Amino acid sequence: MSDFVSEFWNLYVIVIVLVSVVGCWVFLLLQSKAKFTPGVPTGHVWDETLEEYNNPMPKWWSWMYVLTVIFSLVYLALYPGLGNFKGMLGWTSAGQHTAEVAKMDAAVKPLYDKYKAMDLQAVAADKQAMEMGKRLYLTYCMQCHGADARGAKGFPNLADADWQWGGEPAQIVETITNGRMGVMPPHEQLGAETIKDLANYVRSLSGLPNDSVRASKGATAFNEAGCSGCHGPDGKGMQALGAPNLTDKTWLYGSSEAVIIDGISKGHSNKMPAWGEFLGESKVHLLAAYVLSVSAK
Repeated sequence: MSDFVSEFWNLYVIVIVLVSVVGCWVFLLLQSKAKFTPGVPTGHVWDETLEEYNNPMPKWWSWMYVLTVIFSLVYLALYPGLGNFKGMLGWTSAGQHTAEVAKMDAAVKPLYDKYKAMDLQAVAADKQAMEMGKRLYLTYCMQCHGADARGAKGFPNLADADWQWGGEPAQIVETITNGRMGVMPPHEQLGAETIKDLANYVRSLSGLPNDSVRASKGATAFNEAGCSGCHGPDGKGMQALGAPNLTDKTWLYGSSEAVIIDGISKGHSNKMPAWGEFLGESKVHLLAAYVLSVSAK
């Protein structure tokens, strides 16, 4: 972009705009001085019988053209349009957006303050608050978690009772405010056979079909490879670390042996962005209440 901030481009834009406007005016003047022979065809014929006549332009059309040129010159004097010239009014799209946001925030602030002062459970039970929370969710969250909050591969389902980082009101607010960074390190160094043993052991924890011999070996490898350090010795996970419970029926990336092997080998890295600074406490409070309302707690 540095190529487009020199003074040359400023002058380039000014010249192009003014030449275009002046060119329209010159075209109008030339038309006003042209000679016409009303009722006489020019010789141009289309579609067998459609002829062009050498008639002057209607006066109303000419005056509309004049007004258009005058309007464009006044507009360029008042608003930005000539290179770096900001216009006599000093208007900017960013400034207008800021003013409109401030006006809207001032109008809804009492309502936001009302809900911010309420307990999260009480907000989740308020119909009007949940309509507001739903609009916030559909604007900022559905791209990852889906319109129905049931998530997708790699993005948690918010409508069930499973919580990777905790489902208490304070934990949900913390997640939305500061975001989360979930990392499953790769373990390719363990070797293909050990990884397959681990995959069968993990499947056995949640009651999925597995190779019992490999699962037995995997149980030993689970502790020796350090898996229990995050997922716990019983595989039930640790919410403080964002380590999933491996003993339930919830799978973030899939439960097939191939998918689990891939996850152990290559690891996973997924980030929940922080929304606290962007949305502010009041909107985060409403959004957290909505998430709480759609969960299966």
